[in-house]
Amino acid sequence: MREQPRGWARVRRDLAEVGGTVVVALAIAVVVKTFLVQPFYIPSESMEETLLVGDRVLVSKLEPGPGTLERGDVVVFVDPGGWLPPLAEEPPPHVRALTFVGLLPANSGEHLIKRVIGLPGDTVECCDDEGRLLVNGEPIEEPYLFPGDEPSTLEFAVEVPEGRLWVQGDHRSVSEDSRYQLGQPGGGMVPLENVVGRAVLVMWPFDRFGTLPTPEEVFDGVGGLEGVS
Repeated sequence: MREQPRGWARVRRDLAEVGGTVVVALAIAVVVKTFLVQPFYIPSESMEETLLVGDRVLVSKLEPGPGTLERGDVVVFVDPGGWLPPLAEEPPPHVRALTFVGLLPANSGEHLIKRVIGLPGDTVECCDDEGRLLVNGEPIEEPYLFPGDEPSTLEFAVEVPEGRLWVQGDHRSVSEDSRYQLGQPGGGMVPLENVVGRAVLVMWPFDRFGTLPTPEEVFDGVGGLEGVS
């Protein structure tokens, strides 16, 4: 039998090493995406000016979990049912594959992103005489609101049940958040098990790169739970 040139053997060895490296990299990406972090694409104006259309955010999947969610956190969650219109079509296979391994932002049309306003046991109301939201009877000043927006033009008073969250967008005039889902199953509340995680970083575009800190001072003095896991 004719022996293959040594150069060809080296090429095969190099290709095998590259293939192994790619497989390991993809495996790491899947583990990271599944257990630690995941990128998401911002498709709407509901969180302006905190998040803009086209922003890519990194979501920590450790919360809820060993960490805790707090009032003021920006969270990504799966549609509890009826918040979003039905999907028009599925993304092509290559997009689904890249999304699965975490190399593309997840934008399946099943996720929403909003800010946590009420934790389990909280009472959230609109509004006091100065137009501010009340959490457990205490008015809050919300510096993250879209310029010119009121905290809410829709009056409501709710008590957040155990295992659920009350969420609202920062661009209140265009955000169909918990306030507009009161007639849906769950009364506008987001089940904790639907929460994918907390948005912690704007990754793209580069000129907007930065963290998304929780404005804890907004909710100082409202009492109730400090956080929920």
